[in-house]
Amino acid sequence: MWQALRHAHSMPAAILLAAGMGTRMRSALPKAMHPLGGRPMLRHLLAAVEQVFDTIVVVVGPGMENLAAVAAPHAVVVQQERLGTAHAARMAAPLLRDYAGEVAVLYADNPLITPATMRRLLAAEGDIALLAMRPADAAKYGRVVTEGERVLRVVEWADAGAEERGIGLCNAGVIRGPASRLFPWLDAVRNDNAPREYYLPDVIGLAVADGAACAAVVAPEAELRGINSRAELALAEAELQAALRAAALAGGVTLVAPQTVFLHHDTVLEQDTLVEPHVVFGPGVRVETGATIRAFSHLEGCVVRRDAIIGPYARLRPGADVGRGAHVGNFVELKATTMGPGAKANHLSYLGDANVGAGSNIGAGTITCNYDGVNKHRTEIGQGAFIGSNTALVAPVRVGDRALVAAGSVVVENVPDDALALARGRQVNKPGRGFRGKK
Repeated sequence: MWQALRHAHSMPAAILLAAGMGTRMRSALPKAMHPLGGRPMLRHLLAAVEQVFDTIVVVVGPGMENLAAVAAPHAVVVQQERLGTAHAARMAAPLLRDYAGEVAVLYADNPLITPATMRRLLAAEGDIALLAMRPADAAKYGRVVTEGERVLRVVEWADAGAEERGIGLCNAGVIRGPASRLFPWLDAVRNDNAPREYYLPDVIGLAVADGAACAAVVAPEAELRGINSRAELALAEAELQAALRAAALAGGVTLVAPQTVFLHHDTVLEQDTLVEPHVVFGPGVRVETGATIRAFSHLEGCVVRRDAIIGPYARLRPGADVGRGAHVGNFVELKATTMGPGAKANHLSYLGDANVGAGSNIGAGTITCNYDGVNKHRTEIGQGAFIGSNTALVAPVRVGDRALVAAGSVVVENVPDDALALARGRQVNKPGRGFRGKK
């Protein structure tokens, strides 16, 4: 892999710094593993970077095999000692030092940078460029000192004077430059500071001193805000959700109360779908045109076909496939179950590992008894069948086309097509044994 990256190349390359543990996250997970839009921050950033950069190298810390797996199939190098961001970027030198193109250094905890902003960074005039922002609260960000359009240096807040702290243009940390010059500048960074670390922003001052022209590319704070704590992760999630909702609305989806709907990064909502308030979409959901998702429903790993109605208070688990015009009503749960076109399960049912034929009706309180404690078994319900309320279907079992199962039955044998199944104990009445009959 390393040798394959070292030949001359004119396409841009990216180094993603993901070695930080994120102590402020107070978690055993590496910071870049924390989810955003339902996927790790690193994978979220990679999805954008892959649209722009030809070659990607991810720098992780020791013992971060889970993060390295997320980075696949891209090259991964390990920063054995955490000696700062410039030191981390140097870890990619054996792979990219001989690269002929531009190299950008990005951070896994800046996962919302868009491909458009990355392209602007690559297209900026100057020998080296950085991303900058004008945040509402500049706080303790490093300040970008400029002269006209040229960047002179980046001053860390702790080292800035009163006048420099008044500068509104702040450093986001991301830089790009030609590999032939970037790595020598990285090598020249010193650790003359209290933590004895090598800081990536010092590259800017070294580059300017070397006669390089440096440009600042300004992008929205929402894209460049770093994530170093759970609170900042929540803010980034809110930004991402707002963007996902806006995209859904622009695509012709009706969100009755957008701020209450939570989307996964891969949620697909087709035109003219209707989503009522307080709906949560997990991974792998596709909702086709004309379907309605009613309030307080939770969906993951499922397909909802055209004109189907889900909810309210429904749960669709992985493997659920709800057919065209089918109904899955309140407090109904589906798992690995196909509902045929026009089938209905309107109340208080669990259907797991089942196929329900077109036009069949599932009565309230029906359950498929699919698990025997060791294995899962399937239930087959034919077309046009009627399952009476409070029925237990003990799998493996088949109910035939147009069959009728009486309410309260426990079905343990197959029911033929067009048959009536009664599988319940005979009612016995005992006169005088009720409350009034007691002495």
